[in-house]
This record gives sequence, structure tokens and C-alpha cells, in this order.
Amino acid sequence: MRKLDTKTIIVASHNAGKIREIAELIGPLGFSAKSAAELKFEEPEETGTTFEENAAIKALASARASGLPSLSDDSGLVIDALDGAPGVYTANWAEREDGSRDFQMAMEKVEKALADRGAIKPEERSCRFVSVLCLAWPDGHTEMFRGEVEGTVVWPPRGTQGFGYDPVFQPQGYDITFGEMSSDQKHGWRPGDAEALSHRARAFKRFVETCLEA
Repeated sequence: MRKLDTKTIIVASHNAGKIREIAELIGPLGFSAKSAAELKFEEPEETGTTFEENAAIKALASARASGLPSLSDDSGLVIDALDGAPGVYTANWAEREDGSRDFQMAMEKVEKALADRGAIKPEERSCRFVSVLCLAWPDGHTEMFRGEVEGTVVWPPRGTQGFGYDPVFQPQGYDITFGEMSSDQKHGWRPGDAEALSHRARAFKRFVETCLEA
């Protein structure tokens, strides 16, 4: 495993919600970070069929464009009753014809797909959020960190916190959705803590343990 020996890093994302969450996690570690969106890097086409492949595409593009280590996230909602969909195409389910993204529409698509499969009871609506972080260097070296959190798809959506599908994801062991949680509740982790709740925080914890801690 390669250790990160700089405090300057690029957040390889154009997604405002992801950029905010990664900034909240990385901030306490003293990093100077800018996003690919802020630097106006071209958004690479995500042609991978796994979270790992797409995370690497984004991280390597920013690392090569900036000459600095870059951290990307590829994440999605994996629903058992839908054979793993939307999965790596989670963001695509929110795309409109004009290229914009509408996650209310995406959540409605999920609910219709579940109803069409007859998945009505909570035990029939099991799912997980998956996050894969990729740390890439300009020379092409990458390190991967995967985090998952189990839960249930609920309907109707609840809460206005977070972003994306958060209002329909109720994590296992909780009676509220990610959309009803503050950032601190959702992540459930800060450097030095033993546990993490969200998929992104769990992946980030592994990144910290692998690439930052001695």
C-alpha cells in the first residue's frame, strides 16, 4: 500500500453532494483540497461496469490533469429485489433528456420498479449503499477502499438532508432515513472513532487507516 505524503489533494468529482461530504470527512485531517468541478476539469466518461472501475476512471483523470494525488468516489444504491439495480447506474436513473439530474424522479422510478416486482413489505425491499473511494497518483498508481451499509428502501421519501436517494434509504438498525439525519449522524465517524455509519464514511475510514496512519 502506498502512503499519501502530501496534504494537497484533488477531490475528483463534479457532484456537489459528494464534494461536500468528502470535504466534511477530509477537513479535520488538515488537507488543502480543491474539486475537479472547481478546477473546471473535463468530466470523464464513466464506462466501467463496476464501482471500482468508474472510481479509477475519475481519480486518474484528475490526477493526470492536476499532477496531484486525487480522491474519487463512485457509489450507488444496490437493491436485491431489482437484481442489484440501479447499482453503478444509480446516477443515470436520475438523468433527464436535457442532461440534468432529478433524484425525485429517480426515487419514483425505484418505487415503481419495486411495485412492479411485488416488493411491498420491508423484508422484500432490502438494499445497500455502496461507496468505492479511489486514490490515484499522476503516475497511475491507485488504491481502492470500499464501504457498504445495509438498509431498506422506504416510501414515501422522508427528510430533506443529504442528497440523491438518501430520503428513501433507512439504514439497518435505525428508524429514520439518511434524508432525516444530520451530516454527523449520517457519517457516524470522525478520525479516531472506531465506528462509521454511512457507506462513504466506512470507505473513508479504510482510506485513512491505509494511506494516512503510520
